Amino acid sequence: MPQTSPRDTYLQVAGVVKAQIEADPEMTHLPPAADLMRDHGVSRGVVLRAFKALQGDGVAEPVLGGRWRVVREGEHVDKRPLDERIADVIATEGFKVGAAFLSASDLMGRFGVSRPTVTKALDKLEAAGVLASAGQGKVRTVRAMPIREERS
Repeated sequence: MPQTSPRDTYLQVAGVVKAQIEADPEMTHLPPAADLMRDHGVSRGVVLRAFKALQGDGVAEPVLGGRWRVVREGEHVDKRPLDERIADVIATEGFKVGAAFLSASDLMGRFGVSRPTVTKALDKLEAAGVLASAGQGKVRTVRAMPIREERS
C-alpha cells in the first residue's frame, strides 16, 4: 500500500466519515470533531479540512452552532430562520390564540437544534407579539396568529 502524505490525512478521515454516512441511513449529523480527532489521532485542522471535503462532495453542510449535518440526495432542507419555521407550526398545526404552545424541549427535538437556538427563536416570536411567556419554567401561550408572508 502506498505511503499516504500527511497532507492527505484529511482525505482519509473524510473517506471514513463518508463510509459511515453511506452505511447508516439514519445518520443526521457528522461525528463531533473531538471524537474524530481522538479516533484518528489528528488535529482539529485536519478534521475541519475533512468536513470541508465532505461539503465539497455534497454530503455535508455546516449548521449554526458549529455542527455539521448530513445532506442526503434529493432531500429538501428548510433553511429559513428557526423563528419563521416555528411560526409556521403555530399557523399550520391548529394552535389557537390563548392555547399552550410546545415546550423548548419539544422544539429542540423537532428541529434538531440546541436549547439556546430555540430560546432565541422563541424570544423573537415573543418580541413580535406572537407568543407570550409567563416566566421561566412556565408554559408559553399563543398570543396572536403569525402573519405569513408569501415568497415568490
